[in-house]
Amino acid sequence: MTEKLEIYRCNICKNIVEVVLPGEGTLVCCGEEMEHLRPGTTDGVNEKHVPVIDYECEGVGVRIRVGEMPHPMVEEHYIQFIEAVSKNQKTIHREYLYPGEEPQININCRSNLGKGDGLSAREYCNIHGLYISNNEEK
Repeated sequence: MTEKLEIYRCNICKNIVEVVLPGEGTLVCCGEEMEHLRPGTTDGVNEKHVPVIDYECEGVGVRIRVGEMPHPMVEEHYIQFIEAVSKNQKTIHREYLYPGEEPQININCRSNLGKGDGLSAREYCNIHGLYISNNEEK
């Protein structure tokens, strides 16, 4: 059985899917069961991947950045998306990123997510996979 917002990857073609509505059964791609990606919550010594949530930064609302030091954003190694999820999982904001861009997103104060709401953030690195940060509003 799948759960809402779980992320799965096909280890053959590299398709990535997020569960919108949970269901019974197994997710299959290319004739094989997809891998359930479980997000990391801590960083290694060299790479910094855990999303950092900054509340009320410079009038933006919420800024989510990857790592205490900016993550590389080059063709071979970059953050493919950053996603913010409200505590009640009713509101989701996802932005796709590309090499050369800043590894961060800004969420406007006027959106539900921009008000904090104890949101969580996830990011996906094309090499190191999925990471999550669950920061409660301060």
